[in-house]
Amino acid sequence: MNVVAAEIAKLRSSPMARNAGWLLAGQGLGLVLQAAYFIILARLLGPIQYGVYAGAFALASLAAQYSALGTGVVFLRYVSSDHSAFAVYWGNILTATSVIGGALVVVLHLLGPRLLNPASAALVMLAAIGNCVCAQFTIESGRVFQTFEKMRVTAALNLLTNLVRTVAAASMLAAMHRASAWQWALVSTLVSALAACITLVTVTVSYGRPRFDAKLFARRAPEGFGFAVAMSTSSLYNDLDKTMLSHYGMNQANGIYSMAYRIVEIATIPIFSIRDAAMPRFFRFGRAGIAASADLSNRLLRRTLSLGALAALVMFVAAPLIPYVVGRGFTEGVDALRWLCLIPLFRSIHQMTGSALAGAGMQNYRTATQLAAATLNFFLNLWLIPTWGWHGAAWSSLCTDAALAAMNWGTLRIQLDRSANA
Repeated sequence: MNVVAAEIAKLRSSPMARNAGWLLAGQGLGLVLQAAYFIILARLLGPIQYGVYAGAFALASLAAQYSALGTGVVFLRYVSSDHSAFAVYWGNILTATSVIGGALVVVLHLLGPRLLNPASAALVMLAAIGNCVCAQFTIESGRVFQTFEKMRVTAALNLLTNLVRTVAAASMLAAMHRASAWQWALVSTLVSALAACITLVTVTVSYGRPRFDAKLFARRAPEGFGFAVAMSTSSLYNDLDKTMLSHYGMNQANGIYSMAYRIVEIATIPIFSIRDAAMPRFFRFGRAGIAASADLSNRLLRRTLSLGALAALVMFVAAPLIPYVVGRGFTEGVDALRWLCLIPLFRSIHQMTGSALAGAGMQNYRTATQLAAATLNFFLNLWLIPTWGWHGAAWSSLCTDAALAAMNWGTLRIQLDRSANA
């Protein structure tokens, strides 16, 4: 434990603090761009077309986490301690994303008409190409720089994507004033493809060419699949409600709810920045046992709880500004945002405690809690949405994030007790 103590002492100087700072700075600018993009897009589409787009995008997001089959997190875990393994793990990421992501595009295109209303189903192929292939290349490229703790580059790549998307939406608003969901889906897919090309070239120039290793891929596949399941369960309880609102044909309600949920996601960016900057260290600390990764989690939790509480307060107070900012058609979004404003607080807990479990090699426990949360979310949505519309979706989201926070915290405490008594 002396090594762990030394590592914790270094945390105060601290490369991780600088990395989190770069992510916060980059994502802070990205937050401004995302806010501008969100406002422009809401005005460009209006609540009904925004809801049509949100339904297709949510369905694609449900499957997108399986595109890389967890190879990105496997890369982060093993290459963070052995940089010489970059080529084979990176090659495995590219192969998995290309093959599995392409297959998912076909599957979603076939399933879309059976799961969504006709207007949203018509956009599924474009949304799937953007989410399951292009966006995953961009995400995994950013994970490479995260692994090497080059958060400045990660932040720059994220900023570039947000900038191009915002410029595209602003250009359409200036030229067209109003656009259909299909028109925006096409432009968004092209933007995602451009971002993917830029990030892939950046990784290759920085670290070299990939090399596929079939034996290594097969050996790590079960672990990667576990990570993919964990990430997909997160997508389930984040996007299932929007998919179900679309299934029931509630496009306007979906537009209002998705708008408010998007604000919540933007408000949660600082918490995710701290988590992402800390993940390489969670894995390194976790090699010494659950106590070390839990100690890091506790230190970070003090910061993220404050950020979550601040975000909740600001959203509750500022919610009446929504109609003036994004348009009168989104007036009901005031109530929706006030219902959802506690979510960043719950996320500050379940993200840090869940990362401690994953870092200590206990991803199976985290996956179990997320599967439980996703199951709870599904049945709550099935019960509440047909009768209560977006109100039911909001109640379901609050219950799900709160339950996951409690389950992750309780699981971490149980594992600490077992470790202490072993």
